[in-house]
Parts: sequence; structure tokens; C-alpha cells
Amino acid sequence: MRHVGLKARMAAVGSILFGFYMLLAIVAVEGFGAPIPLVLLGTVLFAGFQYKFGKWAALRSAGAEEMTEDRYPDVHRSVERVCEEMDLEKPELKVAEMGVPNAFAVGRRGAGVVVVSTELMHLLSHEELEAVLAHELAHIDNRDVITMVMGQAIASMLGFAAYFAVAFSRDGGIGNIILGYIASIVVQSVAMVFVLAISRYREYVADDDAARHVGGDAMADALRKISSAGKRTDAELDDNVSALCIFGGERSALKRLFATHPPIEKRVEAVRNVEREYY
Repeated sequence: MRHVGLKARMAAVGSILFGFYMLLAIVAVEGFGAPIPLVLLGTVLFAGFQYKFGKWAALRSAGAEEMTEDRYPDVHRSVERVCEEMDLEKPELKVAEMGVPNAFAVGRRGAGVVVVSTELMHLLSHEELEAVLAHELAHIDNRDVITMVMGQAIASMLGFAAYFAVAFSRDGGIGNIILGYIASIVVQSVAMVFVLAISRYREYVADDDAARHVGGDAMADALRKISSAGKRTDAELDDNVSALCIFGGERSALKRLFATHPPIEKRVEAVRNVEREYY
């Protein structure tokens, strides 16, 4: 069984997030008398809105356009091959000029979209590009987008709850509103530390899955090239897109705590010796 260590860590962090959610639900039910079905429905609706809006915002921010099969036949063939191996329905393919070599996936199984930048296609060899495509397809196959949306929804709800608990306590007033805003930021940031930890673990899993379909060397070489090219450009990705991309840029030690992706050197080391599996 692959990814045992990563899955154990994801389960531990996920349990902490679920504990936060249960605490929030108990407060809503016991403290405010909200019916349990209403709490559950509210969670689903809020997460569903974040999922739909996030998908739309990412595609719009990137300026993604349809990737026609007649112009990009090799990309379509690569995606079809990997999808067949993964037993995954072929997602919609889009192309965008991002200013940096990158790619990202949004959506779920049966309704996924993979966006590839023109800069990435110019930078990588066929095998390296196929590795990146396999990485993004692994995110869809592993339902990573849905997992992250649920985590972000819990963090957002905790932030809202902290705001209302502080802002409208006692006799209210501008001071309480300011404190409520600060409390919301702090609580949501703490919750996001756990959400982003899951995000970093899932990047390792997607890298490993991709390497098993294309080869560890191709995945490692693609990551190195993308990282080097990213350091040479001044272009910045929109916040709606950067968290989804295969490479999010270099970060300071403090920012790594809130990073969506692990350091490139650690990802390269993890996939370097992965052997390609033949299906």
C-alpha cells in the first residue's frame, strides 16, 4: 500500500480539522439552538458555493481558453493515455498565458478541468510535460480539490464564528467589532495551518502518482525546470490560481508554514527513485 506515512499524517491533521468542525457544530446546536440538519445543510451549501465560485474564479483569473485538439494533439494524447491508466474520465483541457510555466487542475472526477500555460509547453520536453499532466490528473483522481474546499470551508466557518462570538458579546460597540475581526483572522489562520499541511502532503502523493505513470526522472526534471524558470521571472500569479498550481514559488521560512506546496528540492528527492509502473 503506497503513501502509508503521508496518508497517516493527512488522517491525523484531518481529524484535528474535523474536531474543530464538531466543536463549531456543538456550539451552534447547544448555544444557539440550531437544528442539526440545518447545521449540516449549511456546511454543504457553504462548501458547495466555495467549490463552484473557486473553480470559476481560478479559470477566469488565468484567462483560460479551450485547448483544441487540432492545435495541441500531443497534449490530448498524453492526457488520454494517463487517464486510461488511472481509469479516469478525460477532463476538459484549457490553455492560458500565465507569465510563468505552470499548470493546475480544478473540479472533480467526471467534471475536472486541467489548465496548462503556454510557457510550460515551451519549456518542457514531451515526457516532462506528460509528468506534469499526470500530476494534475492525480489531483482530480484523488479528489484533492474537494478535500481542500472542505478544509477551507471549515476554516472560514470557524473565522465567522469567532467574529460573531467576540463582536456581539456584551454590549457590542466598535471596540468589540475590531476585536472580533482580529479574532476571526487569528482563528482562521490557525485552522488554515492544518488545511495547508494537508495540501502539502497531497502534493507529494500527486508527484508520486505521476512518477509511477511517467517515471521519476521526468517528474524530477520537470519540477527543477519549473522552479528555475519561476525564479527568473517577475510575473505573479493571482491568488485564485497560485494555490492550485504545481509550483507556487519560493518562500521564506515563515511563509512555508502557510505554503500550499512543499519545497521543490524535497519533492525532487521524493520522486527521484520512483520506478515507472507499466499497466
